[in-house]
Amino acid sequence: MDQNTITINGHAYNFDPGQTILEIAQQNSIDIPNLCHLKGTRATGACRVCIVEIEESWGKKLVSSCSTPAKNGMVIHTESPQIVEYRKIYIGLMLDSGNHNCDIGSAADESWTDFQIATMENDKKEELCPVWGDCELQTLAYRYQVKGRVSGRHREPLVLPVEDDNPFIIRDMSRCILCGRCVAACNEVQVNQAIDFGFRGNNGTIIAGTGTTLMKSSCVFCGECVQVCPVGALVEKKNLGKGRPWETEKIRTTCPYCGVGCQQLLHVQDNKIMKITGVEDAEPNLGRLCVKGRYGFDFVNSPDRLTTPLIKKEGKQVPASWNEALDLVAKRFAEIRDQHGADTMGVLTSARTTNEDNYIAQKFTRAVLKTNNIDHCARL
Repeated sequence: MDQNTITINGHAYNFDPGQTILEIAQQNSIDIPNLCHLKGTRATGACRVCIVEIEESWGKKLVSSCSTPAKNGMVIHTESPQIVEYRKIYIGLMLDSGNHNCDIGSAADESWTDFQIATMENDKKEELCPVWGDCELQTLAYRYQVKGRVSGRHREPLVLPVEDDNPFIIRDMSRCILCGRCVAACNEVQVNQAIDFGFRGNNGTIIAGTGTTLMKSSCVFCGECVQVCPVGALVEKKNLGKGRPWETEKIRTTCPYCGVGCQQLLHVQDNKIMKITGVEDAEPNLGRLCVKGRYGFDFVNSPDRLTTPLIKKEGKQVPASWNEALDLVAKRFAEIRDQHGADTMGVLTSARTTNEDNYIAQKFTRAVLKTNNIDHCARL
């Protein structure tokens, strides 16, 4: 059976029926920029940055690579002069669409600098943007040297109220580019259906619930929308102004909050966790996290955290060594078992801990305490 083949930038590649041009390119390490595509969700072609050029018998056609299925014999160019020019226009339109004061270096002129300063004053911040240096739109603006202001007119910062009435996420719709990634993540990945597109035309925006805030909607604050947002429209409140990507070390670990075993990346700076993200393409969570797995890490460096065992002496809790504390617990357990029988004791475990912890608990109950009196909170 003949294989399907397309040619990208002069090189032939095999593909499976149903694959899009973008999927084939990514599979073969060919860089096609995109801002709206989210792996595993329905392609929309909203940002238009991933456009490519297809050679046809009658000429050349421009299509969105994320939403165009590949066909046998296609000849595609990803960085032709026409494609680059169109990408500059689309990137510039997105920069024009809102409060995007991206600094791309010496290409910025005096009026753009004035806009940056005005934006900082409007945001009441001393920095250009909370995701400066970690913004995909800024990266593309620098890559293609786009200064924004396609119309050539000086503009004032887009003033929209910033939503921060919840403890986890700051929503600044003045920086939203309507790429739809957050909507896809909420509705198709996590299936929480807390946010969606709202209104029409120039008034189009992303709304929570029926136009309320995340706090008043059905949002469970999993943070998936923040993880996929390519700009500064959604940022983590706890991480605001902390731990730029180049300043942190990423350490992979397993979430300790339940038995699912979700894979996490700890973003660590100065031996402190700045934030947590999911590990993309890693089983079992494929980058997804719950509210506890993403935001429940304050206890690690909490000054109130116990750092040594406590035992009661003369009615007061006093610090003790681990050996002293464990010896006391073992002694009391043995006394109760020997005096009153093993079945007078019992152990209750939890679904909110790891499978390994639950296994050790039942092993301890049966092998050490000599009883089968162990139960699980999921049954109660």
